[in-house]
Amino acid sequence: MKERLAQIKEEAVRQIQSSDGLAKLNEVRVAFLGKKGELTAVLKGMKDVLPEERPMVGQLVNETRESIERLIEETKAKLEAAEREIRLKQEVIDVTLPAKKNRVGHRHPNTIALEEVERIFVGMGYEVVEGPEVEYDYYNFEALNIPANHPAKDEQDTFYINDKILLRTQTSPVQVRQMEKGKLPIRMIAPGRVFRSDEVDATHSPSFHQVEGLVVDRQITFADLKGTLAAFAKELFGEGTKVKFRPHHFPFTEPSAEVDVTCFKCGGKGCRFCKGSGWIEILGCGMVHPRVLKMSGIDPEEYSGFAFGVGLERIALLKYEIDDMRLLYENDDRFLKQF
Repeated sequence: MKERLAQIKEEAVRQIQSSDGLAKLNEVRVAFLGKKGELTAVLKGMKDVLPEERPMVGQLVNETRESIERLIEETKAKLEAAEREIRLKQEVIDVTLPAKKNRVGHRHPNTIALEEVERIFVGMGYEVVEGPEVEYDYYNFEALNIPANHPAKDEQDTFYINDKILLRTQTSPVQVRQMEKGKLPIRMIAPGRVFRSDEVDATHSPSFHQVEGLVVDRQITFADLKGTLAAFAKELFGEGTKVKFRPHHFPFTEPSAEVDVTCFKCGGKGCRFCKGSGWIEILGCGMVHPRVLKMSGIDPEEYSGFAFGVGLERIALLKYEIDDMRLLYENDDRFLKQF
């Protein structure tokens, strides 16, 4: 057994010293120290050794293993140093060359506008709530007081998956889901992507974004709605901004209104941007219809509320004076890097 171990050690030393690279050295390690290596075979043969000789043979095997492992590690260190030296000579760096400019991305105009809107309403005590983009017909229409024969349910305007499931046309379903939870009062905004079957042009897209808001509490009036939107407009477009409410109709609010703000380019004097009127339309709003409250399990005799909705792209187009909505989706770096 001693002679066998001496032969193994001698052969291992010879192969280690003749290794010309790390790959070859690893092959030697596996051949002698691996699961099917020479020393492992010796250990498996320990059952044939006399019991009184096993401690001595075991010690010799361990000494041989330690000797081979030590020599492998020393050789490995030398080979790594040699390879590193060669690589340093080959990979010459010219420190006088100008550095490559690191192009860092930045926020999209929609993201900038959304963060600004969220900052304003969170500062007023609102929470930001999200909901599913694939929605039930009930939440998207029926729970918002839009019956089955309403024009808004026409397939020309809505992407239907089947007769009960569709791609949401507004983020109002998030408001309904929040009301159904019954945790009152509610002060929330619901930003998100919506879908409508529109032709793509400078002001329309089949996929765009909305931010809708909802407040439900005791003794909420239209005056609260006007004050909230006036404060929002001043924060978003400037302290001198004024708001104007025009009567309108929405199935889920009563009374309803469209909201205009004074042109932030000319201060209401009239210019090309506001088409000479001095006013720019930005959103729709109204008091939550009592029937909508009732369908969501809220007593309209005890609670009231208001809701509003604004197109996120419209805010971005107005705020940054972008003429064509399609520019927001073309991923043209020449356009995006301006923001």
